[in-house]
Amino acid sequence: MNATSTGALLLCRADPETVRPLAHLLREQMLLVRAGAEWSVLVPEGKPWRAGGAEQDAEPVDRVLGGWATALAVGSSWPVLALWWDADRAGYTLAAGFRRPVGYVWLTDGTPVGEDEAMRTFAARLGLDPVLDVQALEELTRPDPEANAEARLRGLLAVLTGTGLALPAGLSPGESADRLRSVAAVQRQVDRVEWAGWRDAVRVELDAVESSRVGPWVRGPRARAVAAVQLAAGLPLLLWGARRRSGGWATAGAVLLAQGALGLAYERARAGAES
Repeated sequence: MNATSTGALLLCRADPETVRPLAHLLREQMLLVRAGAEWSVLVPEGKPWRAGGAEQDAEPVDRVLGGWATALAVGSSWPVLALWWDADRAGYTLAAGFRRPVGYVWLTDGTPVGEDEAMRTFAARLGLDPVLDVQALEELTRPDPEANAEARLRGLLAVLTGTGLALPAGLSPGESADRLRSVAAVQRQVDRVEWAGWRDAVRVELDAVESSRVGPWVRGPRARAVAAVQLAAGLPLLLWGARRRSGGWATAGAVLLAQGALGLAYERARAGAES
């Protein structure tokens, strides 16, 4: 890896039709591609970790991807795995619902600098085999002079093939953001995700909720309680992200606020329509 090979992928354990509505709320241009029977991959078209092209002012790629993964996961029933790499390090962040994200990091030469417990939590949250898969993951946390960071991420992906993950050829750790974008753009069923304003965001968010497993939770006391929690969590997260100039975490807070507000608005609209 070198200074030009910074890249990132967002792996969602859901089909593209399910991922698309929530992906719009990230307000980022991305390419959405199927990645196996149960997975989709989002490939950023831009490079938000290089703010204004000034490297000294750029937000680290891991922080940007962690914020995106959290934003998607808190609004869905499926986990989101962010893979990222730059000139110095590589790693992952796994977000699932409101639980604290878990991640692991390797230096470019493959030196592990994460906590072993992270791998066990990773396996548990993705429903992996507690023996064979955990053993394979723990191998990635041990010193290996022949495995660099790119090889470590490939090993992680190899374990996930058992869950149905199948990334298109060319969407691989170590590739530059430009290369990843060009590979995704020529896939047969690629879908471009673009921010189209809050009106469309409201529509796609409601469509996602209506068609999801949590449909029974969109109305009544439980729905109001969930919306209140989202509002209570979103505002401080948004303020914290803005104060730290962290676009990823600010986005996560904004998504939480939007979902909480939409939940309450939907409840009131439905109640008014029936009165």
